Amino acid sequence: MTRALELRSLHKVFDYAIDYVPFIVIVVFQAEIRRALTALGKNPLLQMFYRNSPQEDIFSEIVYAVTTLSSRSVGALIVIERSQGLKTYAESGIRIDAVVSYDLLVNVFVPDTPLHDGAVIIQDSRISAASCFLPLTLNPSLSKSYGTRHRAAIGISEETDAVAVVVSEETGQISVAVEGKITSGLWAEALNQMLRSLFQVAETPEVRRHATS
Repeated sequence: MTRALELRSLHKVFDYAIDYVPFIVIVVFQAEIRRALTALGKNPLLQMFYRNSPQEDIFSEIVYAVTTLSSRSVGALIVIERSQGLKTYAESGIRIDAVVSYDLLVNVFVPDTPLHDGAVIIQDSRISAASCFLPLTLNPSLSKSYGTRHRAAIGISEETDAVAVVVSEETGQISVAVEGKITSGLWAEALNQMLRSLFQVAETPEVRRHATS
C-alpha cells in the first residue's frame, strides 16, 4: 500500500515536471535560442524566399496603374526586385518607402514633376525609391525604336534578376524586361499573368477583377 502511494506521488511529480520542462528549457537556454533565431533570420535561403514572394495584392496595383498610364501615353518605368538586391540603384534616386498603390504610382509619373524621370524601384513589396538611375543596355542588336526607358529596363534586367515594367511615352505600349529580354505589346491580363508567373504568385478572382477593370 505504501509503495503504491509512493508511486502515485512520484507519478504526480513527473506530471508537474513535464508541464514545466519547456519553461525551464527556455529560461536556461534563452541566450542560445536567441542566437539560433537570429542566425535563422539571416539565412540567405530564407531571405531569398521572402524576397521572391511579394504580397500578391501589389500586382493588381501595378497592373492597374500601368494600364492607366498606358491609356494616357504617360511614360513609366517600374523595377521589381527579386533575389538580387537593388539597394545601389535605389540609393541613386529619391527615397520614398511607401506602400505600393495605384494612386502613388500614377502620381509619381505625372509629366513635368520632380519624380517623373527615372525608375520606381519596388523592394520587399514596398516602393523604396523613385527617380532612380539605371544602367543602359549596350546590346547593339536592339531595335532603334526603343528609347531610354526601354534600354534602362533591359539594362537592369541584364545586370540583375529584377523584372522591369515599361510604358512607352510615344505609343503607350506596355513592355516587360527580364533576363536581358523584352516582351512588348502587353495589356492588363497578359501583364498580370506574366508578373505572377515570374514571381510564382497565385491569382485570386478578386485580384483578377481589380487588375482587368
